[in-house]
Amino acid sequence: MSTFLNLPSPPLPPTLAALRASAMRQAPNSGFSTNIRPLRTRRAAADHLPNPLLIPDDAGPCPTNETMLQGFEWYVPADCAHWRRLEKAMPALAQLGVTTVWIPPACKAASQTGNGYDVYDLWDLGEFEQKGGVGTKWGTKGELVRMAEVGEGVGVRVVFDAVLNHKTGADYCEEVEARRVEGNDRREEVEGGEGETIGAWTGFEFPGRGGRYSEMRWNKGHFTGVDYDDKTGEHGVWKFEGKEWADDVDEELGNYDFLLFADIDHKHPEVRADLFGWVEWLPQQMKLGGLRLDAIKHYSFRFLRDLVSHIKERVDPDLFIVGEYWREDSEYLAQFIEFMGHQISLFDIQLVSNFSKVSLLSDKGDLRKVLDDSLALWKPDHTVTFVVNHDTVSHRPEFTPVAPFFIPLAYALILLRANSVLPCVFYADLFGSIGQHPQPGFTNFVPPTSGGAVLPKMMLARKFWAYGSQYDYFDDPHCVGFTRLGHPSQSGGHGLAVVMTNAWEYASKAMFVGKHHAGEVWTDLLRWCPGQVVIDADGWGVFPVGHRSVAVWVNARGTGRDIVDSFVL
Repeated sequence: MSTFLNLPSPPLPPTLAALRASAMRQAPNSGFSTNIRPLRTRRAAADHLPNPLLIPDDAGPCPTNETMLQGFEWYVPADCAHWRRLEKAMPALAQLGVTTVWIPPACKAASQTGNGYDVYDLWDLGEFEQKGGVGTKWGTKGELVRMAEVGEGVGVRVVFDAVLNHKTGADYCEEVEARRVEGNDRREEVEGGEGETIGAWTGFEFPGRGGRYSEMRWNKGHFTGVDYDDKTGEHGVWKFEGKEWADDVDEELGNYDFLLFADIDHKHPEVRADLFGWVEWLPQQMKLGGLRLDAIKHYSFRFLRDLVSHIKERVDPDLFIVGEYWREDSEYLAQFIEFMGHQISLFDIQLVSNFSKVSLLSDKGDLRKVLDDSLALWKPDHTVTFVVNHDTVSHRPEFTPVAPFFIPLAYALILLRANSVLPCVFYADLFGSIGQHPQPGFTNFVPPTSGGAVLPKMMLARKFWAYGSQYDYFDDPHCVGFTRLGHPSQSGGHGLAVVMTNAWEYASKAMFVGKHHAGEVWTDLLRWCPGQVVIDADGWGVFPVGHRSVAVWVNARGTGRDIVDSFVL
């Protein structure tokens, strides 16, 4: 765990007093209590937490920052070559400071073009002739294994996306007694309806695998419901007779156990044994650094806690586990992390929602609120922050548009702040997307190559300089900033200053970077803001930023600066 201490406010030079509207406004930071205060408003403890924050122990080394890359997007070509692409990219990703690559579901999908969330066989990693081929959309098992080995060799761990909520692509249809339930309240049966015999695709034989690794064959007894009746050709939600939805799931739609396809019954002893066996088997097949657990709001929380405990006790106590729980309620998610014994991390859904809401208001958005109630305020060491992922893009249920001008600002917030312990960069934002169909007026942020790539430079800034004490300047609705003072064990102790605005006018912010930087000449790493800033004798500078933009100011002669300045994607 990080150490959090309070420092006195830095001395305020008289020459800068008029430029500073309010002294060191108390703003969101990474301090938190394991006993969460009962908050009922959407504004979290942002106004109650100390500032500055995150003061490392200068007597000892400071660990190098970690960065995750989501190593795919929906529109990666279905050419069975993605594992090879990632393998070739691993050394370059390591140089950018990437320490973790979250890969897509690598199990056999229901079709050769499936992204893996249409999971068919967990035990087939692209090894058996099933569903139209040996490999998955992403490649073969051998290529997956080699990619993970190359990653481990350069210090990049692979996080496997595990889809354990449902199955699809069954080998045969079964007759099942079931009752149709309301789509907007899964607890209620359709009015006037009664039990009926439906055709459910719930028979899984896995003929291509022939019982290797696991002899389990799935049938209707291993599921609680389906979303399609083969007898009538109708779509809906049917709950099987004699089955009940799990009672410890998210309460959206009354009970959100059922999501889609054939819903797995996690109470069934054969199901539990098969899934527990699978998480033991997986790290024997490939170099595994962690698991991303898909759609965890949709299955039993008690089962999930048992599964995670099993992993920690029987597989690897240090295996990184992050869950996807899509809910804009950070207090609830913080309590969920506590329920899980702090053995998993969660994605910061509220923060992404904030990015969207503030950015869509353009210059009317209040930047002071952009961090409000974010999970990173509550549980920084158990939070993965992000700006865009495969589900937030257009035509997805969780579509959360972030205005293009704001995406660089959002990345600066997750990559360079102290309480963003593990930020996640999206594949399409780093490499571009060849097939996305964006909402009119919105596109993914593809960093311009003029003057170097912006997103990679921010990633390198995190790797080299985003260390040490942080001072926040969230005192203006349209121009905010923060500084990191640096740590002596990282890149010579050089820090950075970040300032951003959503206004159409040039802005500036007087900020403290530490007396030990006095006399240094700082320039904008991104080259979006010309000129230079000379740090005065008291450790202060006035840092400008262009309209609707972000500037990352760093010592022009700091350790690592030549590497970043010469970088071109």
